[in-house]
Amino acid sequence: MLWLLGALACLLLQASIAPAIATEDHDPAYAGSQSCAGCHQDEHQRWQTSHHYQAMAIATPATVLGDFNDSAVTAHGITSRFAMRDGRYYVTTDGADGRMAEFEITHTFGVDPLQQYLVTFPDGRLQALGLAWDSRPESAGGQRWFHLYPDEKIDHLDELHWTGPQQNWNFMCADCHSTNLIKGYDAPSDTFNTTWSEITVGCESCHGPGQAHVDLAQAYGNDSAGSETRDDAWADGYGLDIHLNDRAGASWVFTDDSGIATRSAPRETDTEIQVCATCHSLRATLQPGASREASYLDHHAPTLLGAPNYHADGQIREEVYVWGSFLQSRMHQAGVTCSDCHDPHDGRPRAPGGSVCAQCHLTEQFAATSHHGHAPDSAGADCLACHMPETTYMVVDPRRDHSLRSPRPDQSLIYATPNACNGCHTDQSVEWAAEAFTNMFPDAGEPFQHWTAAFHQARSSDPEAQASLLRVIARDETPDIVRATALLELGNHFGPESLPVIREHLRDDSGLVRMAALRALEALPPEQRLPLGSPLLGDPLLAVRVEAARVLGGVPGATRDAATRDQLRQALQDYFDTQEYNADRPESRVNLGNLQQRVGSPAVAESYYLKAIELAPHYTPAYLNLADLYRQQGREDSALQALEDGLQRQPESAALRHSLGLALVRSGRMDEALDALADAVDLDPDSTRYAYVLGIALNAAGQPDRAIAALESAWMRWPRDRDLLFALSTIERDRGQTRVAREWADRLTDAYPADPRLPALYNSIDAVPGG
Repeated sequence: MLWLLGALACLLLQASIAPAIATEDHDPAYAGSQSCAGCHQDEHQRWQTSHHYQAMAIATPATVLGDFNDSAVTAHGITSRFAMRDGRYYVTTDGADGRMAEFEITHTFGVDPLQQYLVTFPDGRLQALGLAWDSRPESAGGQRWFHLYPDEKIDHLDELHWTGPQQNWNFMCADCHSTNLIKGYDAPSDTFNTTWSEITVGCESCHGPGQAHVDLAQAYGNDSAGSETRDDAWADGYGLDIHLNDRAGASWVFTDDSGIATRSAPRETDTEIQVCATCHSLRATLQPGASREASYLDHHAPTLLGAPNYHADGQIREEVYVWGSFLQSRMHQAGVTCSDCHDPHDGRPRAPGGSVCAQCHLTEQFAATSHHGHAPDSAGADCLACHMPETTYMVVDPRRDHSLRSPRPDQSLIYATPNACNGCHTDQSVEWAAEAFTNMFPDAGEPFQHWTAAFHQARSSDPEAQASLLRVIARDETPDIVRATALLELGNHFGPESLPVIREHLRDDSGLVRMAALRALEALPPEQRLPLGSPLLGDPLLAVRVEAARVLGGVPGATRDAATRDQLRQALQDYFDTQEYNADRPESRVNLGNLQQRVGSPAVAESYYLKAIELAPHYTPAYLNLADLYRQQGREDSALQALEDGLQRQPESAALRHSLGLALVRSGRMDEALDALADAVDLDPDSTRYAYVLGIALNAAGQPDRAIAALESAWMRWPRDRDLLFALSTIERDRGQTRVAREWADRLTDAYPADPRLPALYNSIDAVPGG
């Protein structure tokens, strides 16, 4: 892949960009929100009251909410002080070197229920302080400084310190808080020249660049303009690339006695949802600048519903920003779009509290004790409390789950998922809530979120996972994002029945599903992937193309067909460009290192891994991949050194301890290896793999009793784990305990009757003398 190396060389030879402060640019396609006010006065005024309008601002007396009157706050043993001089704002706190220093605050970030503050550095980085202002009323516990990580000791060496990459505004936050943001990262100089067209989330963040629209309005918006000319302009979108007309010509009407309104005409587009998803989703950005068309997957690669971000039933766990929840909801299936519930200009619900639900759910039927089982006007009668429970992030910021589900404490009993009942009745057990729910709704039946069992099985290494996932995928009513997640999980539970389903969904209409099906192909040997995945190298969506390139790049025999070779080359270039765009992040450097390793350029791969470590010394995967590269090259001493370097930064990393143990085994240092492998199990007791490898290593070291003890301890937690059962059977066989070996083999048979190793296993047990 000389073209790839050539591209890298060109990048490295580029002249360095001088450091710059993030500032406004002058993109002529963007007119600015003020230009909208003349014709859209009402919308403009509502927008000025929104959180979008206050998403980011220059720090001034009009925008700063925090107390800078020589106030102080102590967190993690550091007392930080806030002051204002000559109209400028300052904080004295610990810097990147751990020393106390004064920093000027240049920007505010957000407004309610907290406000963060940004410090600009000479290399163009803007960093968000770990200290924030609680802007809630004092009566609600607000009007105070607080630390965003109150339960963790964050010092200057920690990856979450405010000066580190995890708190970098340019990558982590910027493109969702400003309009037409260009990150402007320059890899050779490791500097930013970040610009925006508007410092906050303006009209053109959602509607797209508006100068052409303004020009047309000025040219044809008066009475002297011919109606035919005006009609032609409107027919062509009136100068706007994004047409937010998902609700046009439709209404919600009550047509039967269900008490639930239905949409008068099916929703034909999801433009609005894609536009909102740009910021209201957990995703990676694939290319620079704002998306000028509403094609989410041509600009972003989203996170699906897997752990640890979501619970097995799809409820939110980590900070995932709404989109993934909403797409799995019954409301989305019915045709609801974001602006059915939210005013798009001020961002508020169209009615306060549960009243917004009454737009489509008859009050007399659903705001009744017969429906919710609580006294009228009580907390339990609130639609949102039951169907959109809150999870608090950033200490003071409660956010509602948008999967709009019914609470199911009976499911919590089985799958340990949260439920809204116990969210309010915190003094009661899940058993109590499940019994109360069953008494109230004896005919509740299967929940809409029918995939909970399958996802729980997949996360628990249950042998039934494959069959359950296949059933979820096959059901017509399964939302696309759930099918995509099931396909992703299927790659970890691959069996003979999986391949036809994956092949079928590589041709699915949903880009999300195609992307997940590609990832599932990684369960196949590399040489089998290309015939299946190569058609997606030319997919119209960038997120799918780059996933195809990642999965197929470096596959043996990939260059046999000229047309496929050309498509692979272009898709790999797309992948390379997306990772280079994010080269300020260690994840992208590691991704490029992995690609270079697969295409046979280990020296270039090594340079990427080393640069990732330089950018983020705490980033564990960089050390792991670097050590694995050295292993493949036979450089065991270098592999050990890389892992030990990583442990200096991340001494509590189970992955590094485990890899160190394996490296020590290869180096013949068995006693040290066993200690490292045992440490990995202690650090991550939820990893079946670590427990299994420790047992195998103990047995290989001539300690079968300890091996059996370790494996049985793991088996108590995962009684149907295939590897544990097979290992226990073979170790007992090898030490002559044939009866016990058969018992373990029988358990393996019960769990995995089609395991191809079973005949040979039983034969080997029978062959033991006296067996």
